[in-house]
Amino acid sequence: MFRYLLQHRHDSKDCGAVFASFKGYKSPLRHEATIGSCRSGGHELWWTVEATSEAEALALLPLFVAERTTATRVSDVGIP
Repeated sequence: MFRYLLQHRHDSKDCGAVFASFKGYKSPLRHEATIGSCRSGGHELWWTVEATSEAEALALLPLFVAERTTATRVSDVGIP
């Protein structure tokens, strides 16, 4: 398993569609808190997920969200 940072961006007019797209979509991300900037005008959401591949990480999201999301493989790093 690898860790991925999912970074999603959408237009302000699409906020409702983003959140509605999770209804009925089976995902461990559903009903879980994440961080986002919609309330401050940024219209981005971020998740840290465990997956075997970038495709598997993006599959945790409904298609409408996944199409507007980048998946970056990340790991812990020590800061001296």
